[in-house]
Amino acid sequence: MKRLVTSIILLLAVVALNAQPAELLKKANELYSANKIQEAITSYESILKQGYESGALYYNLGNAYYKTDDKARAILYFERAKLFIPGDDDVQFNLELANQFVVDKINPLPRPFFVKWGQGIVNSQTANGWAVFSIVTFILLLVGAAGYIFLNSPGLKKISFVAAAVMLVFSLSTFGCASKQKSKITHRNHAIVFSPTVTVKASPDESGTSLFVIHEGVKIEIKEELSGWANIKLEDGNSGWVKKEVFERI
Repeated sequence: MKRLVTSIILLLAVVALNAQPAELLKKANELYSANKIQEAITSYESILKQGYESGALYYNLGNAYYKTDDKARAILYFERAKLFIPGDDDVQFNLELANQFVVDKINPLPRPFFVKWGQGIVNSQTANGWAVFSIVTFILLLVGAAGYIFLNSPGLKKISFVAAAVMLVFSLSTFGCASKQKSKITHRNHAIVFSPTVTVKASPDESGTSLFVIHEGVKIEIKEELSGWANIKLEDGNSGWVKKEVFERI
């Protein structure tokens, strides 16, 4: 009986903890709707400090910072929103809008069409969405395998085998997509520059040769970190070293 009571109490505690961020997010959205932007930002940030993350939270926070003319931080949170809701048109539109204010106009290196096609497929669903597809196709794989093993009709056994083989391919593919989307959230190797002007060096020290200059709001990829410095790469292929203090990870 004691175990049952304890289990119920723990379950209620978990439900209460999950409901709290949702309630706080609702109140923060109300502040935003009332045009109390700074209060809304404070409320959104307090939710993040509790360890809660979601695409909607980051998207709303990006909108709030955009209204305060903090374009770099707006870009940061729109990029974070994309990690959780990669196919959202509103997030992409607002991100492109904020990027118009970035001084540096960097043209990405051309990519083969099949790479773009593959990335488009991966980004069409969230990590959880792909995980659901993977589970469903795996169950169908088991059904097909069971049909092949237990059915007596040669025709049905053949159909079951083909169906199981197809579901195996789909299950592995969707699992791979889920892993890639999850990896983007777990291993955040991109960042946004927050210093107004940053000189990129050829080596990780102040005396290193100056290569080029980037500005606030630019998105960078972090390749390596060393003694307070980071080796970064831009979408146009240019790379070099900057101090870690000049950027914030997405």
